[in-house]
Amino acid sequence: MKNIKNKLFVLLLTFTSTFALGQSAEPIQGGSPIKLIVPFTPGTGIDTIARAVGPKLSEILGQPIVVDNRAGASGNIGTEAVVRAKPDGTTLLVTVNTIVMNRTLYPKASFDPLNDLVPITLAAYGDLLLVVPESSPYKTAGEFVAAAKANPGKLSYASPGVGTPHHLAMEMLKNQTKTFILHVPYRGTAPAVTDLLGAQVDAMFLPIHVGMSYIKANKLRALGIGAKNRNPNAPTIPTFTELKIGEVDAQMWFGFMAPKGVSSEIVNKLGNAIRTSLADPEVRKTFLLQGLDPATSSPNAFAELMKKDAVIWAKTINEQGIKAD
Repeated sequence: MKNIKNKLFVLLLTFTSTFALGQSAEPIQGGSPIKLIVPFTPGTGIDTIARAVGPKLSEILGQPIVVDNRAGASGNIGTEAVVRAKPDGTTLLVTVNTIVMNRTLYPKASFDPLNDLVPITLAAYGDLLLVVPESSPYKTAGEFVAAAKANPGKLSYASPGVGTPHHLAMEMLKNQTKTFILHVPYRGTAPAVTDLLGAQVDAMFLPIHVGMSYIKANKLRALGIGAKNRNPNAPTIPTFTELKIGEVDAQMWFGFMAPKGVSSEIVNKLGNAIRTSLADPEVRKTFLLQGLDPATSSPNAFAELMKKDAVIWAKTINEQGIKAD
């Protein structure tokens, strides 16, 4: 299924690129700089996407592209900056599905991502792996879950912080398997991985490009992948559905958005330019090296995905009693 999706993606981008490049792409707002706000720190998957797409987008539109990292509050600070920006196409958000998780985690936020932002296009998907230290006694996901059931609260797992996809993926697994595994939140991925490697915690969900580097070095062991299908970058790692453990689909998505009120003409122009950028071989290579699966969508399809995921994650967050503080 994933191979079919990739082939369709390539065909779609080939058509889009040919169409878009065959026209003169007029600058947005007379060529004023376009700011890509990344609501997380440099070096994250979202930052990689913004910095890979930026130069090609600048070339297509003929105007400067600036990447602006505004981290904090699980992405809410940078997101709010875009919500409050003038809807003229010169301030865009490069985001991840954390944005719909935050909708439930931060009910008092001053904005609603489903109503106060306009989706432009998806950019990529990313998968999460459940990993344990190589020294762990658990060789399979089944053994890990069985141990968690037999010893409630004895096993622990790390995350880069409350409300991150890493955190909520494990909470989805816990909800599916009716287990209690102690959450140990860290301030970022690096310290969490350090303690995982030292077996100070028992497990963690990690993005595939992070996890595979340690798996290949025989420092971590993968027990399963939180997606509907296996990932071609890790074809031997089974899904939790295959393992009959549960429907753990914690796949991350990334995309571009604009402030509410932006014209459909600008959305279409930006969408065509971004999709053409995503078709560039060097951009695709950068994505794939980071374990990101390039993707595009129409604004409407992106909006529907956000609505669907908002419901799925709200269920997990509410049933698990997760609070942002």
